[in-house]
Amino acid sequence: MRTIFVLNGPNLNLLGEREPDIYGHTTLADIRRWCESDAEELGLAIDFRQSNFEGEIIEAIHAARKDAAGIIINPAAYTFTSIAILDALKTFNGPKIELHISNVHQREEIYHKSLVSKTATAVMAGFGAYGYRLALRAMAEMTR
Repeated sequence: MRTIFVLNGPNLNLLGEREPDIYGHTTLADIRRWCESDAEELGLAIDFRQSNFEGEIIEAIHAARKDAAGIIINPAAYTFTSIAILDALKTFNGPKIELHISNVHQREEIYHKSLVSKTATAVMAGFGAYGYRLALRAMAEMTR
């Protein structure tokens, strides 16, 4: 069974509480349940993780190198600051989807330049929490 790593960066553990006008009311636990259900339907396994610590995200990417067919990553604020996460993602040979809940291009300028996009196979932004479900379906096709 193909395993897809779904990695979530800092502050995403506060989804549903933090800035609901931008991120909505769906919690990360809700998203995880959706992903688990959709993965079963698609014949995939998922490894769903969230960390507020850059090193833990890097360790998860390293683990994905041997255990995953693909990575869906919402690096959150690390999108714009972490060369270390970019470098780790470069070591993963499978497809990588960079995911953002909000449309980062409609937001302040600081959110417009992603470091992660330089290694992403695809980028999704602005679909809200539902973007995770879309990304998982896309990943199912990309890893056939």
